[in-house]
Amino acid sequence: MMSSDTYTLINPQTGNLAFKVFSLNGSSHFDHIQRLNYYSLIWIKNGKGIAKSDFSEYDFRPSTLFAFSPYQPFMFQTDEHIQGVVINFHPDFFCIHKHQQEVACNGVLFNNIYNPPLVDVDENANNTFNMLLEQITAEMQNPALAQYELLVSYLKIFLITASRLKAEQQTEIQMNPKEYKEPFILQNLKNYIEIHFKTKHSASDYADLLNISTKVLAKITKTHFNKTLTDLISERIIIEAKRELYLTNKAVKEIAYELGYADEYYFSRFFKNNTDISPQAYRNTVGFGRAME
Repeated sequence: MMSSDTYTLINPQTGNLAFKVFSLNGSSHFDHIQRLNYYSLIWIKNGKGIAKSDFSEYDFRPSTLFAFSPYQPFMFQTDEHIQGVVINFHPDFFCIHKHQQEVACNGVLFNNIYNPPLVDVDENANNTFNMLLEQITAEMQNPALAQYELLVSYLKIFLITASRLKAEQQTEIQMNPKEYKEPFILQNLKNYIEIHFKTKHSASDYADLLNISTKVLAKITKTHFNKTLTDLISERIIIEAKRELYLTNKAVKEIAYELGYADEYYFSRFFKNNTDISPQAYRNTVGFGRAME
């Protein structure tokens, strides 16, 4: 792809972006907080810097792929000229939640509160990604019969390749833990959050379950996840809230109650503080209401 290349597919029903591929050439595009209403895959080919996402910061280098969910805040800071490729796709074009069994990337590439939103791109993946991007851009320049289905197929292969690569890299890290006690505690913490996030919202709840002091657990969590325990709990609640807003027509009050919030307005403030958008606005933009249009 040349530096000036931008290919965009618009949803004819809504007039909004459905699918977009463009070349990243410079550091200004993501030098301020982004909260986009679509998924973003950002492949940094050249340049290094710092990525800020949610509550954490991550160093990045050439051959790094980032994956961000709708309304997940992120920005890049770099003193270097960065180059790469960006793929944006709206949930109406391809919904990760609806197709998670097909591509197995939900919880690996996207919506993973425990791992950084990035993967190192090796030579094999590099070749696969470049081949897919050539196919995608060729199709978008010369649309023909079944264009949507073909583009979704290319996107699926891209997502599956990236998910496999990230899963392999996570396995390598897990097989070489620095210490044994802390990873065991953190595995139990993950399990407890998954079981209890709808009813237990405070850090002390999980410290009690693990029979460890809140202070010690906070230190371990920050060291291994680069996030506070409160951040992890909040992110897990937000992921579930987004899923319910996107996939169902449940009232916001009902979703709030199911997530352990008796006060709908308190839940709405909590959601907006974490996503910079209200639950209803999220639904209208990327959720059930939009999907029904």
